Amino acid sequence: MVRMDRNASPDQSAQDTPDQAMPDWEKRFRAPRVSLPEWAEDAPERSLFISNATGTFELYAWDRATGEQRQVTDRPNGTTDGTLTPDGEWIWWFSDTDGDEFGVWMRQPFAGGPDTRAVEGLDPSYPAGLALGRDGTVVVGRSTDEDGSTIHLQRPGSPAPVEIYRHSESAGVGDLSHDGTLLVIEHTEHGDAMHSALRVVRPDGSTVAELDDSEGGTKELGLTVLGFAPVDGDSRLLIGHQRHGRWEPMIWDPQAGTTRELAIDLPGDLSAEWYPDASALLVVHSHQARDELFRYDLASGERTRIDTPAGSVMGATARPDGTVEFLWSSAAQPPQVRSTTGARVLDPPGMKAPGSVPVEDAWVDGPGGTVHALIQKPAGQGPFPTVFEVHGGPTHHDTDSFAGQPAAWVDHGFAVVRVNYRGSTGYGRAWTDALKHRVGLIELEDVDAVRAWAVDSGLADPDRLVLAGGSWGGYLTLLGLGTQPEVWALGLAAVPVADYVTAYHDEMEALKSMDRTLLGGTPEEVPERFEASSPLTYVEKVRAPVYISAGVNDPRCPIRQVENYVGRLEERGHPYEVYRYDAGHGSLVVEERIKQVRLEIDFATRHLPEPAPGPQPA
Repeated sequence: MVRMDRNASPDQSAQDTPDQAMPDWEKRFRAPRVSLPEWAEDAPERSLFISNATGTFELYAWDRATGEQRQVTDRPNGTTDGTLTPDGEWIWWFSDTDGDEFGVWMRQPFAGGPDTRAVEGLDPSYPAGLALGRDGTVVVGRSTDEDGSTIHLQRPGSPAPVEIYRHSESAGVGDLSHDGTLLVIEHTEHGDAMHSALRVVRPDGSTVAELDDSEGGTKELGLTVLGFAPVDGDSRLLIGHQRHGRWEPMIWDPQAGTTRELAIDLPGDLSAEWYPDASALLVVHSHQARDELFRYDLASGERTRIDTPAGSVMGATARPDGTVEFLWSSAAQPPQVRSTTGARVLDPPGMKAPGSVPVEDAWVDGPGGTVHALIQKPAGQGPFPTVFEVHGGPTHHDTDSFAGQPAAWVDHGFAVVRVNYRGSTGYGRAWTDALKHRVGLIELEDVDAVRAWAVDSGLADPDRLVLAGGSWGGYLTLLGLGTQPEVWALGLAAVPVADYVTAYHDEMEALKSMDRTLLGGTPEEVPERFEASSPLTYVEKVRAPVYISAGVNDPRCPIRQVENYVGRLEERGHPYEVYRYDAGHGSLVVEERIKQVRLEIDFATRHLPEPAPGPQPA
């Protein structure tokens, strides 16, 4: 399935600015980008990709045989969730309202035509997976506040889909086998939303096999679906597991009741997907914020490295002819869709994004172990005004990949520090799982350790430190301004959690499950933990000016809890600015994203203190 994280409702200013007069930081956002193309399994010349070529991220169809490309979707706030049917005849895409992530699946012929409701009889919901069979079978995962998680299956010719699964905890569609006889469900019925279990069922919902490494949540081991073997009659399922303290691929045959762990001796996390003939795996190796690719032969166990430049692979796929296509970038070089043939697979026309400065690695002793941070800095000698840009998730991590926002800060003379705090992925299961119960406070301990290093090393000006981030990073920004008020000169929080209790009651059901896992219960069951982890608790201690941006349709960090926090700043007479925009958890509109970055840079420029004078000559 083609998917791109929401990272960005529209500001038309500067749209007609000539390229030569446009600053580099704006060019990086406006330059056309494309995702890694998805191809139809039984019609590999038909592909689907995402692009911002019109100024909004939308879906595009690409007929590789003719070279024809056409825009599939055209909506004010963009579209990024879509997939192809196995025969390549139809494009399915998810239709929500202004970024609220609540909607229905639509479909459109690959060659073009009207959009129609893909599945009749299902009310709007949050999406929880989709699987499309070769015989026309459709499996739709749904999540609502009223029903919890449900899965519905519709056979060809059936008048309506049939519910085959329901549970109050989060669950979703994993994959449908090549012949359509098996379906795998990824679920958290044991109550641990961070560590899923797997159940393989028949189309009628009856159970074939179960695999649960969590043992009722006591071991905190998770599984994830990577896909059924792409061959008829082959019931093998490729999954990811954490049995050895990191993510690794494993093959599970639910019908035979066997598992095969793969001996791939590499540090860091491993993911994989099948080659189209199921004889080998395409392995993605992630270590210390960089990626590389391997071909792993299942018969011999031989591992062959696929040549990729140093940096990050944001997606990879093996084609039927044995070639591999991958989306690559580094902090210094913009994204490119490449092939092992040496060719550029999909090179968008128009303006090219300027490069930026490479990242440097910092390894800092923290209270829970060594913390990895990525540093970008402008020309000249420090100490620099420094933005600590905290990533979202929290189960995510910053990488050596191209990102417009850090590059914009560097262009304006700031150093940028990105911290892969405890809770981040990519550094082993124990690191990811370490933040439970003292949520937010643990991550900020690691951020503070890196802050101290950055000041002591001469990189960062201690009087001009900016704490910034979006989503979970926005949450950590507001929490840090209140719990570490003496060290931050400024805070920039995008789509944040600001009032944890209100956020819990207003957010989408799947995130409630995650919060119960992180904090050990609901606000009524563990009120002291929610209080300790809520930025609202510490709002009276905030000293730094605060800038907040929020989407009014955001289902993840809903607007009411942001307004509660802003109201408390207002009562104090504390310096703040808030920008509300008509979208959800970020925006898919390029000009809106540029507007948001411009507002943040302007706020920092106006509110940061002037640099202290240097030593005077004798």
